[in-house]
Amino acid sequence: MADRYVSDRHLPDKAIDLIDEAGSRLRIRRMTVPPEIREYDDKIASARKEKESAIDSQDFEKAASLRDKEKNLITEKAEREKNWKAGDLDVVAEVDEELIAEVLSTATGIPVFKLTEAETARLLRMEEELHRRVIGQDQAIKALSQAIRRTRAGLKDPKRPGGSFIFAGPSGVGKTELSRTLAQFLFGDADALIQLDMSEYSEKHTASRLFGAPPGYVGYDDGGQLTEKVRRRPFSVVLFDEIEKAHPDIFNSLLQVLEDGRLTDSQGRVVDFKNTIIIMTTNLGTRDISKSLSLGFANVADAQGSYERMKAKVGDELKTHFRPEFLNRIDDIVVFHQLTEQEIVKIVDLMVAHLDERLRNKDMGIELTPAAKALLAKRGYDPVLGARPLRRTIQRELEDVLSEKMLFGDLKAGEIILVDVSDDTDAATFTFKGAAKSTMPDTPGDLAEATN
Repeated sequence: MADRYVSDRHLPDKAIDLIDEAGSRLRIRRMTVPPEIREYDDKIASARKEKESAIDSQDFEKAASLRDKEKNLITEKAEREKNWKAGDLDVVAEVDEELIAEVLSTATGIPVFKLTEAETARLLRMEEELHRRVIGQDQAIKALSQAIRRTRAGLKDPKRPGGSFIFAGPSGVGKTELSRTLAQFLFGDADALIQLDMSEYSEKHTASRLFGAPPGYVGYDDGGQLTEKVRRRPFSVVLFDEIEKAHPDIFNSLLQVLEDGRLTDSQGRVVDFKNTIIIMTTNLGTRDISKSLSLGFANVADAQGSYERMKAKVGDELKTHFRPEFLNRIDDIVVFHQLTEQEIVKIVDLMVAHLDERLRNKDMGIELTPAAKALLAKRGYDPVLGARPLRRTIQRELEDVLSEKMLFGDLKAGEIILVDVSDDTDAATFTFKGAAKSTMPDTPGDLAEATN
């Protein structure tokens, strides 16, 4: 564990220090009086106070009873302390893997269960975990999972980053969301994602902001926006959003990161990237494909053919835009396909679940019938923009109407809101009905039947 998770020290010192810290924590924990024994102090103080109050009120019979109660509590406390001291304190304590993992989690911020859980079992179900938040993109998730498993199995160069990928594909298909989900899966926290919008680093003078300004320039004391974040949180996923917009000088610095897993900032400190996952997103090669798309959902054959053309176009554009020495250091180039009708309906479920979570704070809930979900998916999907217009459609069709009805008092706290459609035509409108939670069934089908 010390070799893998403590990067700024050397063996055997860091392993010895880790065991020493775990042993000290265990000794302090064992020397602390258990809570059930400390509770006797409060009980004894309460009995003594009641006894003194009874004496002041001349109730000597009650005072004698409380005196006996106080003596019994003192005797019980002494007996428990004797058993406690004669028990665990005489047994030699052992520093186990769980305690060392607890110390490491305090230092690195990675939850304990992520360290102690069987690594193989967790990695083998990686696709399943990622699919809980990322809809579709089976090929992208499979390629990403295989690369991470190769890294964790120790088959990669230990000096290089844990993984480096280029996520290519149209807008709104889940490239950034997959990066967030990967950070949550690997490090147990979505905040482990370091996201950098490379459109802010398109000029030559902005390249120094990533790695730190040189001495004598403004911002020298602040450190680099990339190096400082990685130095403070070495276990993270680094996302370079729209990498094609970055200045070419930035790619020269990234060559060292991708090859050696380290980078020296402006203050001479070596920043370790060996425990990071580096992801770069790009839209290169997808613009012409988007222009040739037809409106609405394409069939399977057309979608597969479009994906193969886009994949070939992306490969050509990447070779044109980036130098070979940069592309050769990337572990894998993952091309995302466009979303299908079934995937859009599943994304509707995810977005409505977020809306339902916000409504629960107001003691309300929301359920959509299959017809309402299908209509939202149809109105909110754009073949060029992906799933992003769906969020605006939900805001316009659901959230705006719900907010007005809540302000007018038509919908109140303690109700479940059933959303349906007025008819089967394309011009159908959404209908909203509220019912008390206690009278509402659990499934959308039962809800529709209950409101008929």
